[in-house]
Amino acid sequence: MPAEIHAFPCREDNIGVLVHDPETGACAAIDAPGEAAILQALEKTGWTLSDILVTHRHADHVEGVLPLKKRFGCRVLTPRKAGEEIWGSDGLVGEGDVVKVGNLKARVWDTPGHCRDHVAFWFAEDKLAFAGDTLFTLGCGRVSESTYGEMWSSLVKFTRLPSETKIYSGHDYVLANARFALAVEPDNDALKKRAAEAEAAKAEGRFLVPTTMGEEKATNPFLRVAEKGVQKAADREGDGPEAVFKALREWKNRFR
Repeated sequence: MPAEIHAFPCREDNIGVLVHDPETGACAAIDAPGEAAILQALEKTGWTLSDILVTHRHADHVEGVLPLKKRFGCRVLTPRKAGEEIWGSDGLVGEGDVVKVGNLKARVWDTPGHCRDHVAFWFAEDKLAFAGDTLFTLGCGRVSESTYGEMWSSLVKFTRLPSETKIYSGHDYVLANARFALAVEPDNDALKKRAAEAEAAKAEGRFLVPTTMGEEKATNPFLRVAEKGVQKAADREGDGPEAVFKALREWKNRFR
């Protein structure tokens, strides 16, 4: 049976996600930004938390781990490269590992860039990818503790996924990302349509998560570094993808 997904807002701009296996009743939270929002989501869905899959150790992604584990006795899987920095871990995971939520299977990817310990979870059978703070709708995470080359390599992993793959990210930065993307590619019709959809969603109290890999390839400037217009906007015409990506990310860091 296919996975059931429930995404919901947490904190100021985090996005919480529950992944439910209807066959076994198992349910995983992707990260634990806060206990209260996750409890509310569980009450709304009627699901019972069995697992927490952590993408990285930043406080706004793990704040709810310990209270949720105390309440539900759930299993907590955390990035191997975080070591003992995340309290409450029951197991460390990294590149190539397979984790199960009931009968649902996810492949773990190491995706350093936003931070050194970052991982992502790819549920191939359901065509679902949980990107944490690596890939956002119309954007990507800031680079810290890693090189721009490492972040670019992490993003490339996502570009190899089928176009229909649904991408769930850890934050709702869509409107800010859309403004920057339009500064890079003001004549991109697909991007202009996506930006309008983001504005409409915000007005209705929604967010454009998940996105799809196909939509991101068509509209996300950080994945479009081979496009001549993107290279020109970044003042890196003819440069390799890593150099163009670095220029874009540094531009985004100071963009207002």
